[in-house]
Amino acid sequence: MKAIALLFVVAAAALGAENGKIRVIAFGAHPDDCDIRASGTAALFAARGDAVKFVSVTNGDAGHQTMDRDALARRRLAEAKESARRLGIEYEVLDNHDGELLPTLEVRRQIIRLIREWGADVVLAPRPNDYHPDHRYTGVLVQDAAYMVVVPHIVPEAKALRKNPVFLYYEDNFQRPNPFRPDIAVSLDSVIDRKIDALDAHVSQFYEWLPWVAGTLDQVPAGAAERKEWLKKTRTRPISPAVRASLVKWYGAKKGTETKYYEAFEVCEYGTQPDEARLRQLFPMLQ
Repeated sequence: MKAIALLFVVAAAALGAENGKIRVIAFGAHPDDCDIRASGTAALFAARGDAVKFVSVTNGDAGHQTMDRDALARRRLAEAKESARRLGIEYEVLDNHDGELLPTLEVRRQIIRLIREWGADVVLAPRPNDYHPDHRYTGVLVQDAAYMVVVPHIVPEAKALRKNPVFLYYEDNFQRPNPFRPDIAVSLDSVIDRKIDALDAHVSQFYEWLPWVAGTLDQVPAGAAERKEWLKKTRTRPISPAVRASLVKWYGAKKGTETKYYEAFEVCEYGTQPDEARLRQLFPMLQ
């Protein structure tokens, strides 16, 4: 049955490519990380009918100030599924413990298998420099999978891809060993509320745990509408000169200058190296 299911996935991926549909898989360390970095872009892909999958490499069972780990893991899985429903995408949460992730062969195999089974054209992940070890190791794991997804003898039960996907990093603020480079900047003005809806699904994080860690729990509004407005203010960032230049490059002077909300990505050196024409094919919203 697994072999039949795998053949179906591969066939569906090939059919999607023939029909001009893009297949995107995004990895985050925890069940809200992909939402923070890429849910607006995911909403744009989903609106086109493209296939998008978010993967949390851990189950998020450490990210709360009061809940026990088993209950928290169940809650965060439910939150991820609700976010996926709001975005119109798929979401998978792997059963690795939060705060204990290591770049092992076992987890690398999980990543390779998921990329292959999804038939990915585009793979999104964090850079491997970050304050949180789970974030760093998620970046390392995806980097380590970037070539291996085309090697048939590695994870042989999942058919190797014939072409390496384009691997892209999420934006971050870390400067060493090198700062983030916004190779692509996606305008989110038309879908910013969809992104906030996705973040809003992760109640345990954005309204409980993260404010508690930051010492701002008393600032979280009580009302649902007020919470979303607060989330929009606190979870969007100003546009840097480098990102603004990238927006202008991809959208032209008018839209690039007027854009208020965005997500940005850097091309990873380890996957297929796309030229501008290929990036426009893979990100058709860049117009």
